[in-house]
Amino acid sequence: MKKTILTFGLISGVLSSTMMCATVPFLDKLGHGRYGYLLGYTTLVLSFLLVFFGIRSYRDNIGQGEITFSRAFTIGIAITLISCVFYVLTWEILYFNFLHGYMDQYGAHAIASLKASGASPEVIQAQTLKLQKLKENYENPFFNAALTFLEPFPVGLVITLLSAAILRKKKPQSQSAPSGLPAAS
Repeated sequence: MKKTILTFGLISGVLSSTMMCATVPFLDKLGHGRYGYLLGYTTLVLSFLLVFFGIRSYRDNIGQGEITFSRAFTIGIAITLISCVFYVLTWEILYFNFLHGYMDQYGAHAIASLKASGASPEVIQAQTLKLQKLKENYENPFFNAALTFLEPFPVGLVITLLSAAILRKKKPQSQSAPSGLPAAS
């Protein structure tokens, strides 16, 4: 089980890290709107497809075609956690070394969106204060890592639950108990 988890977890993690690094140059072009979210979550779903393949690999190769929901969930969540660690570490490296102005851009976009929606000056001021506090907290690597972990983990959890439900397979129960007598021909 450990080999399957490590193999598929590492592949998923490297894939999510690689896709994050590949999409970061396009942050300015995509912005913080729906296209950025769409691209980001699409890359997460693609990397978490390895959860499905990891569970299936275990079922077919080690479980001899059988796997319970709980075993499938355990394997899937372990793969998810490894992938999430890669995602968080990649973001930490990118943010603190190359994207340190990210929160300023994010805050400016959020305030511009509020203004465009016709929000009152009080609402805008309150949101500005919240964003300033978030920016200060985001400079703490532990806070940053925790917040970053909350991006991919729910996606991985959903894919793990779906994969475990789809791939669970138990040994079929025999219809009648063997009697010990030879079968009639």
